[in-house]
Amino acid sequence: MILEKQFINDHNKKLAAKHAASFSFLANQLEQEGHDVERIVSKIAALQIAIPSWALGNGGTRFGRFSGGGEPRTLEEKILDVGLLHAINRSSGAISLHIPWDIPSDAAAIKALAREHDLIFDAVNSNTFQDQPDQQLSYKYGSLSHTDKAIRQQAIDHNLEVIHHGKQLGSKALTVWLADGTCFPGQQNFRKAFQRTLESLKEIYTGLPDDWQMFIEYKPYEPYFYSTVIQDWGTSHLLATKLGRKAYCLVDLGHHLPNTNIEQIVAMLMMEGKLGGFHFNDSKYGDDDLTVGSIKPYQLFLIFNELVYGMEDPASVNPIPAWMIDASHNVKDPLEDLLQSVEAIKLAYAQALLVNKEELEAARENNDATQAQEILQHAYRTDVRPLIAEARKRVGAALQPLSLFRSLNVRKQLIQERGHKTVSTGL
Repeated sequence: MILEKQFINDHNKKLAAKHAASFSFLANQLEQEGHDVERIVSKIAALQIAIPSWALGNGGTRFGRFSGGGEPRTLEEKILDVGLLHAINRSSGAISLHIPWDIPSDAAAIKALAREHDLIFDAVNSNTFQDQPDQQLSYKYGSLSHTDKAIRQQAIDHNLEVIHHGKQLGSKALTVWLADGTCFPGQQNFRKAFQRTLESLKEIYTGLPDDWQMFIEYKPYEPYFYSTVIQDWGTSHLLATKLGRKAYCLVDLGHHLPNTNIEQIVAMLMMEGKLGGFHFNDSKYGDDDLTVGSIKPYQLFLIFNELVYGMEDPASVNPIPAWMIDASHNVKDPLEDLLQSVEAIKLAYAQALLVNKEELEAARENNDATQAQEILQHAYRTDVRPLIAEARKRVGAALQPLSLFRSLNVRKQLIQERGHKTVSTGL
């Protein structure tokens, strides 16, 4: 579906008066508190969050998957869907591909199509967590960490192929997530598995172009429940440090044990200049892949408080992280869910921009825990939705993206175009 600009204009006209009043009220309040509202709005407008190609259709569990219909069947249709999201919110200007699910048959044509929708290609993702139909050797007992050198080489070659496709599309990063691990005690020599993984990653690293980055993702469990080879941020950091300047850690919010202090992890990685990628989602129990901000919005704010501190620290050597959503839409419309997630990310970012850093640091130095809490919660409790809407308005996006999406009956149109029971590639 192609979104006509007039739809956004008509939508915004209906909401213009109400928005102007709410933004004026909030801007006046923030200026009295000493905030530079123009600077904040500009920063909010500039933040772009990549959309993963695999999140554009309905996900599922090991028990089943329920299609909502109208899901993208090809890479071209996935680009059209992300282009639609970006046209509505002007904050989703990148798409992240998973190879081999999204191998472009004609890279030049795919790149041109993305350009038509003002999209770029974010990090490309390799897949050694499942066997492909034409695959010679199995990853049942691991890939980059496997005891069999031939299987490790197959996984290495796949990652090098992913880099090749990424170079053709203009991507600048490779994300490596390994499912490698064990189900039972004694099944694997932990040290040897780590060493084999490191040696495999070194071979992949040598295939990276000089201006590329490698993001090393970690996860404490699943699909294996006794151990994983890259189980936590420390192991990811150890690998990234041993590999070199182009290797970074990737933090996925769902890839932590319950009640892990993720904001502290973010702070440490940024201090070391090794936070490269960030995957947003939310969870109640584990890696639930729920809508961003739907369960723990205050945690998301605290994480962004550390991200903003790191990004605004003049002494920081950490690059601006690559932002991406990584969620599974089991019962909701995937495009609606993604619009909600982008909104939640922007809200947390805006709230973090309102934290009075000088007052917070003074409270910390004085060991005033009460005042530190007051400062953080004052920013968190500020209704920043008018700031987000104003940022969208200034770049030609819809004041209320989800409302516009629903008013256009987008899902109904997609079902009419693509069919009711379509199955997305790679889902």
